[in-house]
Amino acid sequence: MHFLVNNRKSIISVLLWVTPVLLFFISFVSGRYPIALTTVIQILFSSILPLDHFWTPMAENVVFQVRLPRILAATVVGAGLSAAGAAFQGVFRNPLVSPYILGVASGAGFGASIAILLSDSTLMVQLSALFFGLFAVFCTYAISKVYQTAPTLVLILGGVVVGAFFSSLISLVKFVADPYEKLPAIVFWLMGSLANVNVSVLTSAGLIIVLALGILTVLSWRINILSMGEVEAQAFGVDTKRERGIIIFLCTLITAAATCLVGIIGWVGLVIPHIARLLVGPDNRKLIPACISIGACYLLLVDTMARVVSEVEIPLGILTASIGAPFFAYLIMKKKVGW
Repeated sequence: MHFLVNNRKSIISVLLWVTPVLLFFISFVSGRYPIALTTVIQILFSSILPLDHFWTPMAENVVFQVRLPRILAATVVGAGLSAAGAAFQGVFRNPLVSPYILGVASGAGFGASIAILLSDSTLMVQLSALFFGLFAVFCTYAISKVYQTAPTLVLILGGVVVGAFFSSLISLVKFVADPYEKLPAIVFWLMGSLANVNVSVLTSAGLIIVLALGILTVLSWRINILSMGEVEAQAFGVDTKRERGIIIFLCTLITAAATCLVGIIGWVGLVIPHIARLLVGPDNRKLIPACISIGACYLLLVDTMARVVSEVEIPLGILTASIGAPFFAYLIMKKKVGW
């Protein structure tokens, strides 16, 4: 029995390492412009190896300018939202918590909406989304400081209040927006998409997500202690306010950067942590890396579906909700939901 358990763990570990790499390369092949996998690999390595350029300039542009930024964005956003969701569920000791619980999504949505209304610059939209996403969480934290008792519960309630407030502001912006140009752009951004990802924004936002994920992975053992409860964590000599603040800041940074990059994509940070727990257990030292792998794979698959299922690209938020909600209902019925 012990051998079987160890063998199962080894297989899961190999799959968690290998699957994202395979999907990364397979995603290049999928799309309306067909490119062979061998050609894709040679194009990718042509910048560092002296290879004969037998492919067309069109194929090289598709790989480097269109699909590579999009695939990298799907990888880091899926990994970031999933890891942030797992960390939030552990810190708040609540299996229904997602990365958007503190109002990041509504704040970023308002920032993007107001930027789309006033400007045509993609960079301004993403910077405004990042700023207002962080500002929304700051407001949530300010509200939670009013009460010294039950800080975790008050923080969640503050997130609900701030999220509702910024959602009303989004509705106001949509109400006054031009219904023929600005309103469709706002609605499409709010549904989430990787279609407008560019290299410059991906470099900055992606770097933020990767660095925060690295720190979060290193601090994953502290989430284990915080998930034991306030009294138990303090018995171990842990400064719960400081540790919780650091974890929340990292998760907020990841979520805000991901939202400004691709818009609002729900259910990833809620469902993927539960799938990862079924595979590796609740230990966050294993759970966070597993969420990074599974989340990257999941969003790569969903984005590939969005590109190939129909002629008109389906927003990612629609697909993640259509897949995530029924699957989460299945987990609830099977009593597989936990933190």
